[in-house]
Amino acid sequence: MSTAPHEPGLSTVAARVTARALAHRYSRGRGLEAIDFTLESPGVNAVCGANGAGKSTLLRIVAGLLRPTSGSSEVQVAGLAVAPALRRHVIGYAGPDLAFYDELTVEENLRFAAEARGLTGSTALVDSALERVGLDSRRRDRADALSSGMSQRLRLAFALLHAPPLLLLDEPGNHLDEEGRATLERVVRDEGRRALVLIATNEERERALASHIIELRGRGLGHPA
Repeated sequence: MSTAPHEPGLSTVAARVTARALAHRYSRGRGLEAIDFTLESPGVNAVCGANGAGKSTLLRIVAGLLRPTSGSSEVQVAGLAVAPALRRHVIGYAGPDLAFYDELTVEENLRFAAEARGLTGSTALVDSALERVGLDSRRRDRADALSSGMSQRLRLAFALLHAPPLLLLDEPGNHLDEEGRATLERVVRDEGRRALVLIATNEERERALASHIIELRGRGLGHPA
């Protein structure tokens, strides 16, 4: 894909993720064992497995943030393959490695992200994202004043900002209280009606949101549940 799509209409475009013998090994010897799967929008999917099985690694590879050791991952939007370097334009990613500018407010962080993406109507997009994750009343708080749970909500807002056709959420329920979990579940259900959602989790409540589960077995392949 040669262009970086930004318009809101992108939110309804079909997305597809394919992994072929996809694997990654770290120097310490643990990582993602070879896996094959195909996922298509719309719908909610989960990747589950023991700590160290490669859940976060898989999401980072799909997001274009990490190169696999072997095999391949392909992301298609509207039938066109998206190169890893351009995937950030069509993917909303929320993971523990997503950092903010501590000295900026919640709203300023999101506005900066929207402008960096070249999004039109950034004010409305920021307002919508804040409302959906329950941070509207905290928009003027500095990022470094947020609790762990509120920071997790902000990560989700970042992922939702550009209404991506593919949403990758790495253990999104971490640090959330009951209200936060209810908000997360509502957002995931809503997104699953229009987009391809992939959650890395071992939480039963998050697994229950998924219509398809990839189990990372440690020694080998992921199998649809």
